[in-house]
Amino acid sequence: MVSRFVPALALALLVFAGVPAASAADDPVVATVNGAKIHLSQVRDAHKLLPAQYQQIPFETIFPGLLESIIDTKLAAADARAQKVEKSKEFKEQMTRLEEQVLQRIMLTRTVDKGVTDAAVRARYAQIAKELNSVEQIQARHILLKTEEDATAVIAELGKGGDFAALAKTRSTGPSAPEGGDLGFFTKGQMVPEFETAAFALKTGEYTQKPVKTQFGWHVIKVENRRAGEVPKFEEVEDGLRNDLSREVGAAYITGLREKAKISMFNADGSPLKEDSPTKEPEKKSKP
Repeated sequence: MVSRFVPALALALLVFAGVPAASAADDPVVATVNGAKIHLSQVRDAHKLLPAQYQQIPFETIFPGLLESIIDTKLAAADARAQKVEKSKEFKEQMTRLEEQVLQRIMLTRTVDKGVTDAAVRARYAQIAKELNSVEQIQARHILLKTEEDATAVIAELGKGGDFAALAKTRSTGPSAPEGGDLGFFTKGQMVPEFETAAFALKTGEYTQKPVKTQFGWHVIKVENRRAGEVPKFEEVEDGLRNDLSREVGAAYITGLREKAKISMFNADGSPLKEDSPTKEPEKKSKP
């Protein structure tokens, strides 16, 4: 059973903010509390404010619980007003915090709506597509062997006309052996350096004339194909691009405000923060 107790903040925002007027046919009264009307639109808005897992519940299923929660909120709010709680220091402090949170949310929403336009999303997609097109991918096969002598023997067999994929299936000790040593397409940075250097130095159709040693053993490598980076369709990445741009625009807005402001921070006990000690220059990595 769905609990009828809905997050208090969501319902508080709903009750105090009110809802836009709608026609009686589209927005019927679904309850009255001491003469105060509750419209269907208020319940629908409460549903939209629920956490994601509750929004997945069909509205018709969760409707009774939401309506009960709105009724409870109105009753408690009316009792609080009768006791003049709105004049208390506690109420005013909480309303001030709530007001600032709502104002921040509105400003972030406006800033994101202004910055994350369809044109901006398309421009980001074009930028990523250009970058992907400039990244070369190669498709390679390899035969992994335990010793240099074994690898040299395989290279000799290839020189006599041996089939690379067939030899990989029978001689390779790597997990790609059943696929004829096929590693698919990959870009620089995805393989260990020794393997990558040797593979990208080959032309399409070529294989290494000397065994290549890595931490996994001795490799014989063949490049099957080359292509530019694969660009996904715009529709496949649009939502992700919008989310990324929204985060960037929101972060830039807050950063801009901070840069213009004079901010002083203190420890939890109110004492001044100590200056951070200078950061030492990191030692350079030793060459492999």
